[in-house]
Parts: sequence; structure tokens; C-alpha cells
Amino acid sequence: MIRTTLAIALVSIGALGLTACDVKKTQEGNVDVPKFEVNKTKEGDVTLPKYDVTPPTVSVTTAPATLTVPTIKAEEKTIEVPKVEVTTGKEKNEGKK
Repeated sequence: MIRTTLAIALVSIGALGLTACDVKKTQEGNVDVPKFEVNKTKEGDVTLPKYDVTPPTVSVTTAPATLTVPTIKAEEKTIEVPKVEVTTGKEKNEGKK
């Protein structure tokens, strides 16, 4: 359970880090694309094949079942957890002004 929660937290922090970027264009670009000439050398007829696709039907249902499950006692402990503070790129740029 703790590993799952930690994994979810790390993924969330990573997603936050990607969305917290501030992007500004600092230089104009210049790209010269090469030009090509295409000459038709043969006449032809193109007919693409047609397909009828029938996808499978998937049903997800539930059914009652009797299982033997272990019970776990919970106790409260104080532990050190990571604390993450994010300063976005925009906030950093505003602090420089």
C-alpha cells in the first residue's frame, strides 16, 4: 500500500514538474526546406483493399465469492516523508525582475 501511494505521488510530482515550465521564445528560427520535383513515369490504378472488422465484445461483471483474507492491525507512527516544493519557471522569472 505504501509503495503504491509513493509511486502515485512520484508520478504526480513528475506531471506537475512538466506543467510548471514557463517557455519563452528567445530567438527567431530560419529553416530553408529543400524543394523536390516528382515526375510520373508510369500510369497506374490504385485500389486499396477494404476490410470489415468486427471487434470482440468484452463484458466485465462481478460475482460474489467467499474468500479467507488476513486481517492487519494498524498502529500510528511518526515517520519522515519527503516534502517537495515546486517553483515554476514563471515564478522564477518574475523573481528576477
